[in-house]
Amino acid sequence: MQVILLEKIDKVGLLGDLVDVKSGFARNFLLPQGKAEMATTDNIEAFKQRRAELEKQQADSLAEAGNRKAALEGMTVSITSRAGTEGKLFGSIGTEEIRAAFEAAGQNVEKKEIRLPEGPLRSVGEHPVTLHLHADVNAEVIVNVVGEEV
Repeated sequence: MQVILLEKIDKVGLLGDLVDVKSGFARNFLLPQGKAEMATTDNIEAFKQRRAELEKQQADSLAEAGNRKAALEGMTVSITSRAGTEGKLFGSIGTEEIRAAFEAAGQNVEKKEIRLPEGPLRSVGEHPVTLHLHADVNAEVIVNVVGEEV
């Protein structure tokens, strides 16, 4: 299925690209979220007229993400969880717990922005976590997991 991208999508393309994607990806993700339009002749003409507006919106969102990165970069949040004597947690710390810790620290971070490539945190200590704020902007933060023995 051929679509016109209305914003930069990781590993797919840039704003304005005509790309072939799987129909399920287009129907279930790109089209409902307004990230792409079907590549019909009418939509291509309409996109050409709106291109400057969309580029300005993308530049604004990139600038906003840069400001958020400056505020978040290097920030440390602490999360307390039950742990055994060897530092292993009873359970795990996932994206929702990390989001709540940032909210308690006064920063607004969405769950979908938190990247945990190795899965949930399962041990006591400091863990580097990446926040994916924009297609071009990532911020590195530290999540300090403090164990409380039972």
